This record gives sequence, structure tokens and C-alpha cells, in this order.
Amino acid sequence: MTMAAWLRSLPSLTGTAPLPDAAPPPDAPEPLFERWIRAAVDAGVAEAHGATLATVDADGIPDARVLILKDVGPRGWAFAGPRDSAKAEQLAAQSAAALTFWWPPVLRSVRVRGRVMEASAEESAADLAARSAAARDGIAPGGWVLWRLVPDRVEFWEGSPDRRHRRTIYHRTAGGWQVSTPTTESERP
Repeated sequence: MTMAAWLRSLPSLTGTAPLPDAAPPPDAPEPLFERWIRAAVDAGVAEAHGATLATVDADGIPDARVLILKDVGPRGWAFAGPRDSAKAEQLAAQSAAALTFWWPPVLRSVRVRGRVMEASAEESAADLAARSAAARDGIAPGGWVLWRLVPDRVEFWEGSPDRRHRRTIYHRTAGGWQVSTPTTESERP
């Protein structure tokens, strides 16, 4: 069997999607994200706070890595890392990024994209202090950074075996968040 045939033979969307939420989406994406990540944890999703962060380097070449979400709120989605990392270098060159959360058991994914801002030195120090002693070992003062991805777009995706996936998309406007629930790819903002 060829690799392509083998990959095509693997099952996909094998989780169990929750029932659609009858309530209208909230006015901002953070409350819906909190509801979804808590539901993922309650459903037994391991490391539901793990996400893929995508950045680009100074030459525009994309890069991605898995990391742990530190916080989420109106100030953004927070993540951290060493100041001397490739991630830090890339964010210094291009302060935009995307985060993707994927929770297969509940057939849900969240995509967040926007600009990235460095948190204060005090917030970064507090995040470092919250890590275990082993995780802090070898990190010099000021060598740890907490960033916040301030989204301009957040997409909530619910998979369906019939491929009629549901999307709720938040798009930031000058007046706040615009919410849409497109039914086809061509309707996406």
C-alpha cells in the first residue's frame, strides 16, 4: 500500500461532537473559549491547554511548535518561552502569530490569529516563578518572556462526520467583535 493510500485509509473525525449550543454565541470570543476548553477537559482531553503556535521568521518562512496556554482574557491569549529562543527571535521580527487548539475526542478546534505583544517584565517574572524549580533552572533573570496574542480573528470549529462542520467566527472591528456563523467556506470572512 502506498503512503497516500495508507493515509487515506486512516479514520478521521472519530470523536464525539457535543450537541450544538442552543444559546447564541457570546459577544466576545474569550467566554466561548473558556466554555470549550473546560468542556474538553471534562471530556477527558489530555493537555487541552496545548496549542500549536505558528510564527514566521525574518525571511517569511513559517515555523510552528506546540506550547502550553498560560492564560486567556480580554488582553489576549498568553504563552511564554525563553528570550533567546527561535520563537522570541521570530516574534521580534514579525509580531504576528496564530494559535491552533485541536481536541479530537470532542471534534472541536479553535484558531486564534493576530498581533503579539510582550507582557510586562513583572508578568514575565511571575510566570517564570510559577514554573517548577527544574523548569526554571538555567534561565537568567530577564531571560523568560510572557507574550499575549491579541486576536483580530478567532474561529471556533465543530467537526461533523457528514462534513457539515459548524463554524463561529469572531472578527475584530473598530466597534468590537463581529460574530458570524458561516455555513460554507465561501461565506467565511
